[in-house]
Amino acid sequence: MSDSGETLSSRPAKSTWLVGVIPWPVYVVLVILICGLLLKGKPDDLGDISVMISILAVGGYACAELGKRIPFVRTLGAAAIFATFIPSYLVFAHLLPAPLIGAVKDFTKSSQFLYLYIAAIVVGSILSMDRKMLVQGFFKIFVPVITGSLLSGIVGMAVGMALGLSPFHTFFFIVIPVMAGGVGEGAIPLSVGYAAWLHQDSGVLLADILPSVMFGSLVAIVSGGLLNHYGRVRPMLTGNGVLQIGEHDDPALAADATIVPISPVQIAGAGATVIALYMTGLLVQRLTGFPAPITMLAIAVFANVGRLVSSELKSGAFAYYKFFSTAVTYPLLFAIGVALTPWDKLIAAFTIERLVVIIAMVVTLFASGFFIGRRIGMYPIEAAIVTGCRASQGGTGDVAILTAADRLPLMPFAQIATRIGGALTVTLALSALAFFR
Repeated sequence: MSDSGETLSSRPAKSTWLVGVIPWPVYVVLVILICGLLLKGKPDDLGDISVMISILAVGGYACAELGKRIPFVRTLGAAAIFATFIPSYLVFAHLLPAPLIGAVKDFTKSSQFLYLYIAAIVVGSILSMDRKMLVQGFFKIFVPVITGSLLSGIVGMAVGMALGLSPFHTFFFIVIPVMAGGVGEGAIPLSVGYAAWLHQDSGVLLADILPSVMFGSLVAIVSGGLLNHYGRVRPMLTGNGVLQIGEHDDPALAADATIVPISPVQIAGAGATVIALYMTGLLVQRLTGFPAPITMLAIAVFANVGRLVSSELKSGAFAYYKFFSTAVTYPLLFAIGVALTPWDKLIAAFTIERLVVIIAMVVTLFASGFFIGRRIGMYPIEAAIVTGCRASQGGTGDVAILTAADRLPLMPFAQIATRIGGALTVTLALSALAFFR
């Protein structure tokens, strides 16, 4: 299974220049048309879905291509970092037109297309996995994730106390937020829970929590990029997106892909399946509070293991996954940067003590995943990347980390680390605060 980074950086012919996946003459035309609509169009024109797709594609691919062309930093996952944080800075510095910023924010928050992307990646990855290895992988991954989380917490506390930080602040405002599962699922519930027990304003507490979440994710993105580079130097340590030694794509899927061309009907059917699974997860979340991505993930695993999905639908799901990983990743990261990544909150994380603690924690996560994964029959680089997703900024962070690492097929396992691990972290932290306050 090839990765999105290779696909996006490849060129179909030497005479064809691409910006991301867009031929450069078309890219130039799109830029001119967007500028024309900003100057002469109606306010609602930017919210048109076709126009919004062009805006996100133009911005996301430009930032990603810039990151791929800068020596040294491109090996650190610069394409994903640039696609997320350059637009965040441009918004902060008022260097993007206000109507464009407003349109991107409205579209990103109202459409929730981040979750459609995650659904496509998760379902496509799961349905193309070998059934036996899939089940083993889901059970095995808890070993490095749980062990790495415990070791990371211990290291974070030790480093924080060595730097003179109070144990209380280190634990509740640095260690826990880094592994809380993001903003919506982690930082916000923590701030509300802390406010109730500490009798303080939740907004003030959120401002102290959020930088740890964001910087932890940034360090994890860079770490993912470094591991991707290390995997090229030491190929025997990586499965290039495959978690377990001996794992491979479903043989039937591979046969279908090589003998029978995938039809538009198969891809459309896969899209309907992805949406149905997402809606099922969303309904379960509304009824029980259980995270929608985990429900969706569990149903997809059950369908694959139980042989409930036809080979035609599997082929369509794999093609659907490849389209999203190739064409949608960087436009999505651009939208996340504009709408969901406040630059000022990220900069607030840059205090020496906080930075050292977070770096020590994230390095521990990746290192423990590497060595423990190797011991239990996993590719160490893949196990390290999944374990490192414990420090991600929720679903957005998973996308950025796996994109920087060129390991998007690991999304199902990353979701387990982020969603389930984050929920347990928040629950245990609030219980501990109630006990020790």
